Amino acid sequence: MTTDTPVPDHTTTKPNITEPRAERYNPHAIEGKWQEQWEKDGLYTFNEDAPGEKYYALTMFPYPSGNLHIGHWYANIAPDARARWLRMRGYNVLFPMGFDAFGLPAENAAIKNNVDPAIWTYQNIDHMTGQFKRMGTMIDWSRKFATSDPEYYRWNQWFFIEFWKRGLAYKKDGLVNWCPKDQTVLANEQVVNGACERCGTPVERRNLNQWYLRITDYADELLDFTHTDMPEKVRLMQTNWIGKSVGAEVTFDTPAGPETVFTTRPDTLMGATFMVLAPEHAKVRALTTPEQREIVEAYVKAAGRKTDVERQQEGEKTGVFTGSFATHPISGHQVPIWVADYVLATYGSGSIMAVPAHDERDFAFARAFDLPIVEVIRAEGAGPMPADPEEPYSGEGVIVNSGEFDGMPGGKASIATIVAKLEAQGIARAKTTYRLRDWLFARQRYWGTPVPFIHCEKCGMQPVPYDQLPVELPRNVEFTPTGQSPLKLDQEWRSTTCPNCGGPAERDTDTMDTFVDSSWYMYRYLSPHYDGGPFDPSKAKLLPVDLYTGGIEHAILHLLYSRFWTKVMRDMGLTEQHEPFARLRNQGMILGEDGEKMSKSRGNVIDPDDLVNEYGADTVRTFLMFIAPWELGGPWDSRGVGGPAKWLGRVWNLYFEDKPVGPEEKLTEADVRYAVHSTLKKVDADFERMSFNTIIAALMELTNTLVKAKRSPVYGTPVWDEALSIFNLMLAPVAPHIAEELYQQRLGTPQGDPASVHVQQWPSVDEAAATRDSVTIGVQVSGKVRGEVNISKTATPEEALAAAKANPDVARFIEGKDVVKEIYVPGRIINIVVR
Repeated sequence: MTTDTPVPDHTTTKPNITEPRAERYNPHAIEGKWQEQWEKDGLYTFNEDAPGEKYYALTMFPYPSGNLHIGHWYANIAPDARARWLRMRGYNVLFPMGFDAFGLPAENAAIKNNVDPAIWTYQNIDHMTGQFKRMGTMIDWSRKFATSDPEYYRWNQWFFIEFWKRGLAYKKDGLVNWCPKDQTVLANEQVVNGACERCGTPVERRNLNQWYLRITDYADELLDFTHTDMPEKVRLMQTNWIGKSVGAEVTFDTPAGPETVFTTRPDTLMGATFMVLAPEHAKVRALTTPEQREIVEAYVKAAGRKTDVERQQEGEKTGVFTGSFATHPISGHQVPIWVADYVLATYGSGSIMAVPAHDERDFAFARAFDLPIVEVIRAEGAGPMPADPEEPYSGEGVIVNSGEFDGMPGGKASIATIVAKLEAQGIARAKTTYRLRDWLFARQRYWGTPVPFIHCEKCGMQPVPYDQLPVELPRNVEFTPTGQSPLKLDQEWRSTTCPNCGGPAERDTDTMDTFVDSSWYMYRYLSPHYDGGPFDPSKAKLLPVDLYTGGIEHAILHLLYSRFWTKVMRDMGLTEQHEPFARLRNQGMILGEDGEKMSKSRGNVIDPDDLVNEYGADTVRTFLMFIAPWELGGPWDSRGVGGPAKWLGRVWNLYFEDKPVGPEEKLTEADVRYAVHSTLKKVDADFERMSFNTIIAALMELTNTLVKAKRSPVYGTPVWDEALSIFNLMLAPVAPHIAEELYQQRLGTPQGDPASVHVQQWPSVDEAAATRDSVTIGVQVSGKVRGEVNISKTATPEEALAAAKANPDVARFIEGKDVVKEIYVPGRIINIVVR
């Protein structure tokens, strides 16, 4: 269905209710019925022309692993409830879902089970779509797509060619993880403890020609969060990942020629006592003396088996001396040149000047190999650093032992002056660097978007013409034991003609990093079957995503890549947006009952299907919102699920059971209206700030009040009817199935309104009713509660005590006794002490 498909008129569609009302709450009798009815009516099909301010709510789409786990439920239920609330408040809400379908798991399943990855993937998608529907979400399934659909990845290829034309996509030699047995490049996630996850062979680091995207061109702009509301933790993680460093490049003379190092502390230059090169540095071989060659080569080979992450971890520092020395640019001293894996080839020039007195890693290395430690920065007022210091000093302090720079303030205060002087001498120049590297974009895998380039011996590398997109993956391919991509082995698929000269040529056999699929998918939901571009520009009024929700584990790669992609799309003229989402919020994680992350190996995984089979979807929805603050998460508690189930049973009885027999409660109409409207005011505020557990708590507390009200003179009055109506509307976003049943059986249909509860208007708070001029206070006699009184909030102590003594339940405990003390805490308690 396209976005132009007519949408049913929900205000006139009458639900088909044939079953008689159950006497007791039975979720299994109502949930499937309403899910079927909502789908039949197209209740959640988004119509962009419908009245109301647009609101685009989106939750990160899942990988089609085959089964939704409790984490998927936790991530989706609360945003679904909020989207429902917004819709009832009059917003025109788009709430779509799809599947992030390319990637390694499907390829591994294909190898393991000898099955086509496409068959495995789409079977899983069908199953998981059914599971999503069992949640009772308001997802618009007419917009569903999978990123493995050729209709979708065609635009991955179109984007890639456009990026290439703008100079943002290029090929170069780069360090990659290489499995010598499988003869393939591995992504970082395929390397486990330094070995290939497929065959267990130790992984090597090799220089290979690879595709990259110039995300670094947008590094500074990615540090600007002006146009998006993101949690501080995410902003900090992205800022650190981009790692902007302002400093200087300093040149040292070496036997292999000048070597330039980057430093953020040029004020410590005189404290450089040795130089360290990354094992992959191009000058390592030239700088290694014959006496050191064997040990250096062995070390370089061993370092090549470690990932960058492993090399940056805390632990004992390792390294070897090359046998060569560099000349210090100021002092002329000879400083030894070492090779160590704590220096990365991807940072700066792949070499550093080591200042052990003022850097923790350099200090640890110097201590390990007995290298000189020279103090050049001293804390103000402190004495000289001892000959054998216990730790480095990394503060700004005052410069010492540095010739003409002595006495200058260290750190930022003097860096500009020092760099200017060093520049004048030809020793250094100001430089800004970034930790962020260009995006290594290619993978030697099958199940991904084929790179849309052709290699011709005569014409060189050529993009596939737009009218030949998509370049589709061949089907029914054969996976060999070597682990090589079937694209490399499929000569029929590889062979093609050059679009430039018409001669024989070969397709590029790399596929794209699957992060490309999630970098722009939020735009495709606007027009999932549009054929004229990535999305229909006439739908741009729906942008940006108003609220994007998902796990904070995506803070670095997915969220950073999607921001980069939007900025490029903006520069291409496809959108006016600077950011893909106006607001981002992260949910926490549901842990196992043992407090650990859920995993099959630990045996602590909770299957939501089992819970739905036992308790129903509404109970699971309610419990997941109630279990913990949504942004924090917490451990699962199987004993707690019964609580929401009992609560929904009590809610059911409110509407269908007759007035209980027994003593009446002393609630007034004002009491009930205050409880209802003050709760409504709180629920509104909590939905806005996404405090879902307190919403459930407030509704549970209101239920207690209404149970009492059913035993009071308020029962059967218009105030009682108003209370049931407003409570039902507040319940609808949280527990949509029971709310629909209550509305149709008890509220909507008798009033002649055939529409769903989910298209009803959200109730308005009566501020007068939600504010009380009086307060009910418990009265104690000698510390024991004997009754309660309702008094004005502004009552004086004399008035409050007089009201308490006039209460018959209190009077009989003080009659004939001496009053020793009278205590009144305004608005809280009255205590009359007698003897």
